[in-house]
Amino acid sequence: MRVTTGWQADPTTGTLRRTGLRRRALRPDDIAVRVDYCGVCHSDLHAVRAHTGEAGDALVPGHEFTGTVTEVGGAVAGFAPGDAVAVGNIVDACGTCPMCTAGQENFCRAFPTLTYGGKDRQDGTTTLGAYAREYVVRETFAYALPAALDPAAAAPLLCAGVTVWEPLRALGVGPGSTVAVAGLGGLGHLAVKLSAALGARTSVISRTPDKAAEARALGAEGFVVSTDPDAVEGVRDRFDVVLDTVSAPHDPAPYLRTVALDGTLVLLGHLGQVDVQAMDLLIGRKKLSSAGSGGRASTAELLRFCAEHALTADIEVLPSSQVNTALERLARNDVRHRFVLDLSDLD
Repeated sequence: MRVTTGWQADPTTGTLRRTGLRRRALRPDDIAVRVDYCGVCHSDLHAVRAHTGEAGDALVPGHEFTGTVTEVGGAVAGFAPGDAVAVGNIVDACGTCPMCTAGQENFCRAFPTLTYGGKDRQDGTTTLGAYAREYVVRETFAYALPAALDPAAAAPLLCAGVTVWEPLRALGVGPGSTVAVAGLGGLGHLAVKLSAALGARTSVISRTPDKAAEARALGAEGFVVSTDPDAVEGVRDRFDVVLDTVSAPHDPAPYLRTVALDGTLVLLGHLGQVDVQAMDLLIGRKKLSSAGSGGRASTAELLRFCAEHALTADIEVLPSSQVNTALERLARNDVRHRFVLDLSDLD
């Protein structure tokens, strides 16, 4: 066993407290990573709030991080101590099911092992996340971090970034495509950047008129105020792809009406139950889709693309000692656009 320090959920207070953590001893195909930066995701906030501590399972959030390799297992060939790496929200999968063999480990039929709150495939223990100074992971689920990318600003690419990247690639977005992004938060701002970098004519749909300048600074050509009926009517049947990154429950119908003939609305923010009228799909042969995380090949491709285009997340870095402040502010939507924790204060 290896010992490190991290931030563990306290179910009695609904906050995180600093504590000692144990990591597994390195298996032959493992690497040990000193966690330098870890993004703060909405799912971390939800996990902490929902944590009850039942069954004795500890909760340490954090699933989008960058760091430095400190040690490697005997069978590791792709990394060496000192290498910069990035790790996302999946740290293992069966590797043999149709989804895994198709390069979509994120949809593993045996269920992928999540970076935290998952079950280790070998010993059955609960995985503890990267709000900690060290993480141990199979080398096949770690990615070389391009030197061109700032490690702090690159951390959110491993969750928020790949979550929007996969549908953009799957739907063939590129020059000649028209894309709209609904919502301009952690997912949305990266969706705008990536869509524009792929060459698509990109717009933002937002209920906040004050975000127009920011949207254009991110690469959007158009801006639609969702509370303005005339503005929404003006983009009816306009977009080949609409990425809905709004996290709160909402009616998808207004966004469906902006989708072009044979176009697709992709739900990425709120993943709960939705009600859709068949007529909203029928008129224009419109499609309703979703996506989550990314497979290994797609994640590696995203990192290469971002390095080539000098593209990272817009972040606010906080020392990990302010993790509870970060979660409180995230709950109030008081961040532009992603908090990233600096874990060096855990030394």
